[in-house]
Amino acid sequence: MTVQTFETLPAVTLEQRNAILAAPRTAEAHRDLLSSLPAMNAVQVGGRATSTHLQSDFTVAAWNVERCLFPEETAAHLGKVCPDIVLLSEVDHGMARTAQRHTTEVMADALGMTYAYGVEFHELDLGGATERGFCTDDFNSLGWHGNAILSSVPFERTAMIRLDDHGPWFASDTGATDPDQPRVGGRNAIAAIIPATQGSLCVVSTHLESNADAAHRHQQFQRLLDEIDAFAPGLPVLIGGDLNTGNHLPPDFDWRRETLFGLAERQGYSWSFTAEGPTTRPSLITPHPERVMKLDWLAGRGLKCLDKGILTSISDEGTPLSDHDCVWCRTG
Repeated sequence: MTVQTFETLPAVTLEQRNAILAAPRTAEAHRDLLSSLPAMNAVQVGGRATSTHLQSDFTVAAWNVERCLFPEETAAHLGKVCPDIVLLSEVDHGMARTAQRHTTEVMADALGMTYAYGVEFHELDLGGATERGFCTDDFNSLGWHGNAILSSVPFERTAMIRLDDHGPWFASDTGATDPDQPRVGGRNAIAAIIPATQGSLCVVSTHLESNADAAHRHQQFQRLLDEIDAFAPGLPVLIGGDLNTGNHLPPDFDWRRETLFGLAERQGYSWSFTAEGPTTRPSLITPHPERVMKLDWLAGRGLKCLDKGILTSISDEGTPLSDHDCVWCRTG
């Protein structure tokens, strides 16, 4: 889990991009590519905290913002729950579909927060058909897509945890490529230790694989829990994000068939921080989802849930800001 910290992530050079395009589509080649790109093994830290430590109780929101087409509006919408910590999934940085903006940084500026950002994927193209309609250019200036933590208080330490390296969206020998979304990278988590009045605690933003079954997500979550224990031994922990529960579990796609819930409980985590109800809906990028699902979760250890809920992703103006609703809890 040794990663570098940058104020600005190093861009992929033309030479590196040509190497990616020329590489065989194998898991072995993907691992070599992943290790050769500095930004894929780093955390970017920026923004500015407005408080020195969390109070005895505080609010955490976890939201898959689906590329983050509208970062200012998304930040304003979060004001309905007044979060102290925001755990983000699917945030673009230097992508044509989001006007080449660093959407995490824009949200952090709007909310008066510091941020830690880590790249899941270096995207080689512009995205699917509905995404291309939002593109302001015919190229990506950076091509980063990842996860982030926004915080009203400074980070003591941060880490990026890679949950796979075999290239399920790149390597044809994994049987999981999507020709419309070629990319280098894999699922990850961003972890941070932050100060609070009753001592430090660890918060984690993660995103598990959608194009996989329950056994694969179980393996990813086991790796995540092991790495959290190594990063923040003995500290209270709150994990949030899109766990893609129920994906590739036909015929009913029921999240209850995931084994990662029992795995976490056996290691002292509680899922009581997550409100009941589905968390997906139609959006501008995903106008006709196949099903309504419960994908987004919060799990805690060493903390108490004081309140919880689901914030709709529909703005006051009627715009769907994402195909996921936001889950939140008040804890301490």
